[in-house]
Amino acid sequence: MAKISKVVKNERRKDKVALYAERRAALKRIIKDPKSSAADVDAAVLKLQKMPRDASPVRVRNRCSQTGRPRGYLRKFGISRVSLRELALEGQIPGVVKSSW
Repeated sequence: MAKISKVVKNERRKDKVALYAERRAALKRIIKDPKSSAADVDAAVLKLQKMPRDASPVRVRNRCSQTGRPRGYLRKFGISRVSLRELALEGQIPGVVKSSW
């Protein structure tokens, strides 16, 4: 089980990313647009730099929904490899069986 503080911090980051998503997208459009003047691009870059660091989606960490484990995360299931194995052996995940040959 991960520290509760780390899980809560990551949830806060997710909220902040959602809050600033539209503003970041607008600034990125200005920066990438070839028709924008150099002054507009510079102003957009400065505004983007002044935004909180946690507003960037890159800073959000994928974590297991059950344990909060940050490593061994499987996107298809939304849980870590350890939790996947436990749930699969219990028969909790439909269509997943232990392989044998």
